[in-house]
Amino acid sequence: MQQTRIRKNDRVMVTVGKDKGKIGKILRVLRKKDRVLVEKINLAKRHTRPNPYKQQAGGIVEKEMPIHVSNVMVVCDACASPTRIGYREEGEKKVRFCKKCNKTIG
Repeated sequence: MQQTRIRKNDRVMVTVGKDKGKIGKILRVLRKKDRVLVEKINLAKRHTRPNPYKQQAGGIVEKEMPIHVSNVMVVCDACASPTRIGYREEGEKKVRFCKKCNKTIG
């Protein structure tokens, strides 16, 4: 388990695999497995049973599957390109910044 520089709600671009070049938002970070769930990326079809208690219909459902964190890069809002992330201290806060344009990332 390594330190991840990626957080929930970051915009990321997939760098390898069948979804290479697609951009999506991080839905969830699975730190113990070094994986992330990205919105509308790495979709798999799952056959589900109807569940009347959860008001859930049965059928074939498309669901996001986890991707390893090494296969995604954060997209900077300022320069709109995939970039590596660095850390620096501004005042007493530790903030993330874009290695290409040197601007802070939310």
